[in-house]
Amino acid sequence: MQVLVRAAIGVVGAFGLAVVGVVSLVLLDGDAQATGSSGTLTSVPEEFRPWIMRASHACEHAELAPALLAAQLQQESGFSTSSSLVSPAGAQGPAQFMPATWDTWGRDDDGNGTVSPYDVGDAVMAQGRMMCSLIGQAKKSGLSADIRSLALAGYNAGWGAVEDAGGIPPYPETQHYVATILASMKRFEGTPTEVSGSGTGVDAVRRASSQLGTPYSWGGGSPNGPTTGFCDGINGYLNGRCSASTTVGWDCSSLVQYAYWPNIHLPRTAADQYRATSDRTVSRDRLKVGDLLYWSHGGTSGIYHVAIYAGDGTVLHAPRTGKNVQTIPLSTAMPDGDYYGATRP
Repeated sequence: MQVLVRAAIGVVGAFGLAVVGVVSLVLLDGDAQATGSSGTLTSVPEEFRPWIMRASHACEHAELAPALLAAQLQQESGFSTSSSLVSPAGAQGPAQFMPATWDTWGRDDDGNGTVSPYDVGDAVMAQGRMMCSLIGQAKKSGLSADIRSLALAGYNAGWGAVEDAGGIPPYPETQHYVATILASMKRFEGTPTEVSGSGTGVDAVRRASSQLGTPYSWGGGSPNGPTTGFCDGINGYLNGRCSASTTVGWDCSSLVQYAYWPNIHLPRTAADQYRATSDRTVSRDRLKVGDLLYWSHGGTSGIYHVAIYAGDGTVLHAPRTGKNVQTIPLSTAMPDGDYYGATRP
């Protein structure tokens, strides 16, 4: 394992967002990392997307794919954000938690000072924790049914009912619940991006590509997944308000760090990532998939953006506050006059 640790993982200086270009890459359903599931996601409301991705990545079981959580939310509430959503049985919020169950799984994940089943962040993260636990129970149970089906049945009817039935309980509601969610997962799976070949750089592109569509958040993101960021007096603001502190996402350098983790431990900021890899510079006409590209306002200390090259003249990146992680031609990713150079981790 290569290890590059030339700066603390904490916040030090300018943040950028990783740019990953795309050659022709097929994302794998499972993530090679032990820190959660992978996969692309589409057709979900923007306020749900980062939390679904975060909940998926927080689970050690690959079965908890983003599309599974999304399909479950669709079935539970249709992604409702109504502050008065209560089922006839008393279940509350977009993930439809009964009060006693919420007491077990609910936390203040969005950091707004309240623990509420009606807060999208709190609800989705609690859903993820509960589903992750149920998947773990299903794996240990020895039951022969599909792991996801057992976990969904446990969410709907209770794990005790699953154990008593020796599988999915014979309740029409539960059987319909499980079948509908599994059948609708495809709707939420993002269009795969394909990158051929193998190697550290290609693997980094694949890992970063799982975050396509996730919002930019200044100071947000870590090797474990997207997080809320912060504002520093200049960066992180949108329409005069601090957007980063309430947006779960990535900045440019945290996405690069995440893409290469844990095979290569890159530092946290764009400038430090350049310093850590500057002994392996690459000319623009010799770029390979996975190379890091930098833009600067003047010298190494002025580096303000980093991206990952994905081939065919493209990069994948989150350019700035208000935008999402995206693929875009290298020539238009940032002002061409600011291009500083490229390195190979």
